[in-house]
Amino acid sequence: MNRFFFHFFLLFTLGVLGQTKVGGIVSDESGQPVAFANVLFQGSTEGTITNDNGRFYLESDNTYDVLVVSFIGYENKEISLTSKINFNMEIVLSEAAEQLNEVVLISGKQSKKNNPAVDILRKIWAKKRENGIRKFDQYAFDKYEKVEFDLNTIDSALMKRKIFKGLEFVFQDLDTSRITGKTYLPIFLNETFSKVYGDNIINEEKEDVLGNKNSGFENNQAIIAFVQDLYQSYDIYDNYLKFFDKSFTSPLSRTGIDTYNYALRDSAFIDTKWCYNIVYYPRRKNELTFKGDFWVNDSTWAIKNINLEVTKSANINWVKEIYIEQDFEVVNDSLFLLKRDYMLSDFSFQKKEESRGVYGKRTTVYDNYVFNDKKPKDFYRKDQNPLDINLIVRDDEFWQKNRLESLNKDEAGIYTLLDTLKTVPKFKSYYNLVSILGSGYVEIDTWDLDIGNVYDVFGFNPAEGPRLRLGARTYRGQNDLWRLEGYMAYGFTDQKVKHGLNGKFLIDPKTRLIISGGNRRDIEQLGVSLTATRDVLGRSIASSSLLTVGANNRLTNINLSALNFEMEPITNFRISLGGTFRTLSSALPNDFSLDYIDPDAPSGVSSEIRQFDFNTLLIYTPGKKTIGYGVERRDVNDTYSTLLLNYTKGTEGVLGSDFNYQKLQFSYSQPWQLGGFGRLMSTVELGKTFGEVPLGLLSVVPGNQTFFSNYGTFPNLDFYEFVTDTYASVHLEHNFNGRLFSRIPFLRKLNLREIVGLRGVWGSLSEENIALSAPANVNTPLRAPSEKIYYEYSLGIGNIFRIFRVDFNFRGNYLDNPDARPFGITGSFGFSF
Repeated sequence: MNRFFFHFFLLFTLGVLGQTKVGGIVSDESGQPVAFANVLFQGSTEGTITNDNGRFYLESDNTYDVLVVSFIGYENKEISLTSKINFNMEIVLSEAAEQLNEVVLISGKQSKKNNPAVDILRKIWAKKRENGIRKFDQYAFDKYEKVEFDLNTIDSALMKRKIFKGLEFVFQDLDTSRITGKTYLPIFLNETFSKVYGDNIINEEKEDVLGNKNSGFENNQAIIAFVQDLYQSYDIYDNYLKFFDKSFTSPLSRTGIDTYNYALRDSAFIDTKWCYNIVYYPRRKNELTFKGDFWVNDSTWAIKNINLEVTKSANINWVKEIYIEQDFEVVNDSLFLLKRDYMLSDFSFQKKEESRGVYGKRTTVYDNYVFNDKKPKDFYRKDQNPLDINLIVRDDEFWQKNRLESLNKDEAGIYTLLDTLKTVPKFKSYYNLVSILGSGYVEIDTWDLDIGNVYDVFGFNPAEGPRLRLGARTYRGQNDLWRLEGYMAYGFTDQKVKHGLNGKFLIDPKTRLIISGGNRRDIEQLGVSLTATRDVLGRSIASSSLLTVGANNRLTNINLSALNFEMEPITNFRISLGGTFRTLSSALPNDFSLDYIDPDAPSGVSSEIRQFDFNTLLIYTPGKKTIGYGVERRDVNDTYSTLLLNYTKGTEGVLGSDFNYQKLQFSYSQPWQLGGFGRLMSTVELGKTFGEVPLGLLSVVPGNQTFFSNYGTFPNLDFYEFVTDTYASVHLEHNFNGRLFSRIPFLRKLNLREIVGLRGVWGSLSEENIALSAPANVNTPLRAPSEKIYYEYSLGIGNIFRIFRVDFNFRGNYLDNPDARPFGITGSFGFSF
C-alpha cells in the first residue's frame, strides 16, 4: 500500500470562500519565530495559534477589521486589516514589562497544578464514558463520507511546465484552502453512504455500505483501498489517535498533562450551552502530538467542538500538515453527538512552506441516530467484508436523497474533469506509467493481459548465475473470477529454462470457494520460513539475491505440482485442503547435499526426493479488512492478528512418493499498538514432524544471508545452519517511532526512529532423522539448537533520510559453530509515514 501511495502521489506532485483571510508569520524583535502564539479576530472566538515556525493562516465567513496577536512576555498587538485578504503578514511582537492580565492563550510551559484547564480536563476524563453513543446499549446512525484529493500550491510556474502541456484546461477552476490559504485543484473524489450499527454491551459494530461513487476510478480498487487504509475511524476520547500507522497522543488523553500544555482561553454560549475554550500545545518537539483548542460544556463536560493540528516537528514522513475538526450536536441537556468530522492532510516531499503537495481531505457527516434497537449477535458477524464497493455504485437520484452534505462547485466539477481527462492521450500515458510503477505490471488491454512483474526480471545466484525472468497474467479487471499466471526464466550459467504456471478460479463468491493448481520447475532457496505457504509461484528473495554474506550455495532444484481447494465459510476464517507432489534435489551437489540412505537405490543412497503430501490449512485473521469480490482481494489494513494451523500428511507410494510422515505446525502473529510507545510485532511458531524424513523434508530454522532485514528470519544464521524436526520460535520487534531519539537534543531534528528486536528458537532432531541423512552430513552438517535456546538481538535506526533503515544484529550464543557470524548489518528501504 505504501508503494502505491508513493507513486500515486508522485504523479500529481509533478506537476474566495471566506470574507476575511489572513496569513503570515509572527516573530520577536530579534527575528526569531514565535511558536504557539495566539491569533484572534478581535471581538470573536475565531482564532488559531501559530505553528512551530511561527506561521499561521486564519479564515472566516464574517468580515473583521482587526487581528489580535498575544503571547506571554510580549505586548498584545492589534493589526488593522486593510482588506478582506491579507497574506504574507509579518507581525513583530515587543517584549512586555509586565505579565498580560487577560485570559487568553499564552504560550510557554504551563503548570499542571492550580491550572483551571487541567481541572476541566479531569472532569472530561470522569465523564467521557457517559458521553455520546456510549450512553446507550445499542446505537445506529447514517454516515456520509466524501474523500477528496487536490493538487496544491499551484502557481504560474507549475502551470507552464511541459508535463501539463495540453492539460492547461484543468487549471481553469482553482480555489483556496480555508485551512492553509493555498490554491488547490481537485483531482479525485470518492463518496460513500452507509448505515452503522453498534452494540456497547457485546462490543460489536457493523457498517453496511449502501452507496458509493467516485470520480473516474470505479475500477481502481487500489485507490479505494488506499483511501480506506489512510482514513480510518478514530475517537477523540481515546488516549491515542492513530493516523498513518502512527499513534498520536490525544489532547483528551489521561496522559495528556505530561504531553501538552493547557490554558483556559475563553468562555461563551454555543448553541445555548455555556462552554469553556481550552487551548493546548506540546511540551516537547518532535513527538507525535497536536496543537489546537476545544470547547467543552460546563455541565456534561462533553466536547462541543475540537480542532487538532499536527505540529510540523512531529516525526511523520511525507505529510506537511494534518488538520482535524469535529463538531458535536446538542441533542438535549445531557447528550452531545458527533455531527461532522473533517480532516485535511497535506502530502508533500518536503515540509517547507512553499513546497507543493497533494491535499487529502475527508469529510464525514452523521445523522438519524437511533438508540437501543437491539440486534442479534449474528447480525454483526455477517458480511463484515462487503463483496465489492463497485456493486453499490448508485445513480444521481440516490445521492440527491442521501447526501448529508451538498457538494460545493469544485467538488461537483471533479466528476466532469476526470471524465474529460480520461479522453486525453497524455493523461492516459501518465496514468499508465504510475500503474506500472505501482503494480509492477505492464497492461495490454487489447489482450486482457499484464506483462510482469517488472521487479523480478533480473536476478542472480551461484547455480544459475545471471538470471532473466519474463512473466504474464490474465487481467480483465480487479474483480476477475479467475486468473492464469505464469513465467519463464533462464540461467546463463546452468543454461537451463525454468517455468511456473498457476491458475485459480472462484467457484462460489459467497463462501469464497476457490480451486487453484499449477506447476513450477525452478531453483530456490528453501528453508527461509518455518511455516511455508503452498504458493506455486512463490519464490523468496534469497533465491536471486545479487549480494549475500558468505556462499549462497545451498540451493534446491524443485519441481512442484499442486491442487488446492479453499473456502471462507465465516468472515476471516479460511479452510484450505489440497495436495502437492514435488521432487527435490541439490542444485549444487558439490557444495550442498540432500542425499539420504535408500536401501532400494543401487548405491544405497538417493539424491532426489519424490514426495506426495496431503495438506490441511486453517487460517483465522480477526479484524482483517479487505476490498474486492474476485478471486484475488486486497487487504485494507495491517493491524490484524493471524492464527495458522497446518497439518501435512506425507503418503508413501502415491505417484512414487518416498516417505510416510506427519507434520503439525502452528503460528500466531500479532501487531500491538502501544500508544505513544510505538508498535510491537510478535510471532510465535511451533512445529513437530512425526516419522523419519530426510533433510529436504525437515524444518529448517530460517537463516538470512542477504543484506536485507527480513522479519521472521535470523540474520546471523546461515541457511541450513540449524535443522529440526521439533521446534519453537519467538520473534519480537518493536519500533519506538522516535520516542527516545526525540528526547536527545542533537538527534531530535533528524526524526530518526529506534527499532529493537529479540528472537529465539529451540529445536531438536531425532537420532533416526540424523542417521537417515547421514550421506548429506558430509558437506551439510545436521545440527539443532537443542542444548539451549539460540537467540539474537538487534538495534536498528530507521527513517534515515526518511527512506532507509539499518539494523545491527548480534548473535547471542552458539558462537563455536563453524563460520558462526557474531555480528551482522542488514538494512531495508521503503516509503512509509
